[in-house]
Amino acid sequence: MFDQTGRRRKAATMISVLSEYLDKPLNELSVLNVGGSAGIIDEYLSRYFSQVVGIDIDERAIFHAKENFRQDGLLFEIGDAMNLKYENGSFDVVICSQVYEHVSDAGKMMSEIYRVLKPQGVVYFAAGNRLMFNEPHYNLPLLSVVPRPLAHIYVRLAGKADSYYEKHLSYWGLKKLVRDFEVIEYTSKIVSDPEKYNVSYMLEAGSGKQKIAMFISKYMSWLVPGYIWLLKKT
Repeated sequence: MFDQTGRRRKAATMISVLSEYLDKPLNELSVLNVGGSAGIIDEYLSRYFSQVVGIDIDERAIFHAKENFRQDGLLFEIGDAMNLKYENGSFDVVICSQVYEHVSDAGKMMSEIYRVLKPQGVVYFAAGNRLMFNEPHYNLPLLSVVPRPLAHIYVRLAGKADSYYEKHLSYWGLKKLVRDFEVIEYTSKIVSDPEKYNVSYMLEAGSGKQKIAMFISKYMSWLVPGYIWLLKKT
């Protein structure tokens, strides 16, 4: 949660995608970052947007954000993603990056996001696929794939945790989760042009890894380990 380099890289990709898609200048738009953690991404976004509100249920993370990032148009609050306190249609953009697997009811969270988003507003939605080889939270292969009772045993035997808390969805489960939105697929675009979208640090243009990723994203999208979608409120 305090990895400044990694989180700023993610924020740079968010800016690349949103500035390309949105037809208004970013400095005229408001953003809600759901599960913003320690505020590193929010501070980066605030350089471009008129207002950025970062919320998280983790009080320690919000305290760190408030202590370290103070500027006009940037606000941090303790908040529950499944019970947002904001009025209907409050934000032009909502960031929901690697959050759905951490909440007890992802469907309720997406309903709340839909509610607080303005008409024609968009969600930057980054999500991991259950069908991934390596589970990033615990760095254990196939953890998210095995049946849940076995996953609990797996993390305990590996000495990583008492139980496997995260709840990842497959490609089809994610599509069902965001069914109320129009989905604009950006994963394949990003894979095809990593420099444009600021992901060269993990996917070098012209490399064998990129070629494999392009093939999978085009022909076997259900196997992509993670997705970046824009979700439009119609």
